[in-house]
Amino acid sequence: MLSSRTTQGMVVAPHFAAAEAGRAVLAEGGNAVEAAIAVAATIAVVYPHMNSIGGDGFWLIHRPGQPVVAIDACGRAAAKADLALYAGLQSVPWRGPLAANTVAGAISGWAKAREIAPGTLPLSRLLAEAIAYARDGVSVTAGGAALAAAKSAELRGQPGAYAQIFEPEGKPLTEGDRLRQPALARTLERLAQDGLDSFYRGELALDLVSDLAALGSPVSAHDLSAHRAEQTEPLSVSVKGATLFNHQPPTQGIASLLILALADRLDLDADSSFAHLHGLVEATKQAFLWRDAHCGDPDFMEADPRALLADATALEAMAGKINPARALPWPQPSQQGDTVWFGAADRDGMVVSMIQSTYFEFGSGLVLPKTGITWQNRGASFRLAEKGWNALKPGRKPFHTLNPALAHFEDGRVMAYGTMGGEGQPQTQAAVFSRYGWQGTDLARAIAAPRWLLGRTWGEDSTSLKIEEGFDEALYASLRAAGHVVERVGANNAMMGHAGAIVMGRDSSGKDWFEGASDPRCDGRAAGL
Repeated sequence: MLSSRTTQGMVVAPHFAAAEAGRAVLAEGGNAVEAAIAVAATIAVVYPHMNSIGGDGFWLIHRPGQPVVAIDACGRAAAKADLALYAGLQSVPWRGPLAANTVAGAISGWAKAREIAPGTLPLSRLLAEAIAYARDGVSVTAGGAALAAAKSAELRGQPGAYAQIFEPEGKPLTEGDRLRQPALARTLERLAQDGLDSFYRGELALDLVSDLAALGSPVSAHDLSAHRAEQTEPLSVSVKGATLFNHQPPTQGIASLLILALADRLDLDADSSFAHLHGLVEATKQAFLWRDAHCGDPDFMEADPRALLADATALEAMAGKINPARALPWPQPSQQGDTVWFGAADRDGMVVSMIQSTYFEFGSGLVLPKTGITWQNRGASFRLAEKGWNALKPGRKPFHTLNPALAHFEDGRVMAYGTMGGEGQPQTQAAVFSRYGWQGTDLARAIAAPRWLLGRTWGEDSTSLKIEEGFDEALYASLRAAGHVVERVGANNAMMGHAGAIVMGRDSSGKDWFEGASDPRCDGRAAGL
């Protein structure tokens, strides 16, 4: 189901098999973190074009009566990933061995989450569905098949096992074909047996670095063994009726919070009105200008996003730059990326918002032969510069478009929400939250209704204001008249992201309820108990 309402728990994911894997864990008494790990493992198998255990991840965890906890599972640049390695190049390549220049942090995030919220189920149970789908195969979705076909030319020639796994008969798998990943199944079985830490400091780690070295990646055994996921304090900001939470840098969580903090100071009027859409787009521009000037590895940032969000005067001044009738000239440089967001909530009131990614579709294109793991290319976002914003340095974290979102409403509701879509992530979050949180739109409708995208996202290079079909005809004309470069796109367009949300609340009798909704733009499901 794309939407569901229950009283015992909820999982939402952009692939139905992953959602059902999480639901099964909840049904067996697992907590929301355990359900999220089951989802994370399963979706890495069944949606390999969008994420992998060879990528990074970020978590927000709500526990009743405790502060919201964030987990930063972002891998750092390899010790050998310095400017000398890229001599003669103008930028880090998007694909290939030199793009695979950072540690994959996702698995360490799973481990940290289990430390923070220990459950009762063994790791072997949490990975069971993922192992089965990798071993026995999974049916390729229409979206996965289309993407694999579109990217085949640039991926099939990459060193490693990409062609063997994803083009076993010399051509991309098509919709309905069976994708089998036996090496990845064995890797997941090893993790279940040896523990998640073996990815970084065990025999599995030795196999990883052996393959990485053979394929030409700079990531070494030392880089893996030095990696740790970090428990951090999330960024937060108060808006009308709620407190919003998101991840601190190196993610663009600050942009997601800024858009809504600025929009809260505008008259947005009704959903789908000119004032609503124009206001959120212009708030997006202001947020992106700040993000692109300052955001990166927090250890190297000069600006403080936490201080900005706490400074009402600064936020008022930023909102004051927005003309309610005219568009700020655009474009600015854009970010992109491929990602999955998913959420879980359990009967004890724990709520998880989590995001996992390889950056581009199929990451660097390097699939490690011994383990079947697709390695990310997140480090391709580094700038080949001596200093400044997101400059490549050994041990530095790359800038991330990833950002999971969470909201605490004043009436006690808790909302976990998010999407894939690179630059579109904070915009989609703003659309979903403003509709549901401020305008009272039904959760499923808030996600399914037509959306917009300023700039570039998954599969797109243009920086126009893309707007789905389905809005009132007069709105498109009004936006053009205000100076927006409007590009109309088809309804339910995947470029708008694969959004999802879970809301937990309590009825008048004191009984908890859970509502979930998944985007019709993906293959997802809201799976409740």
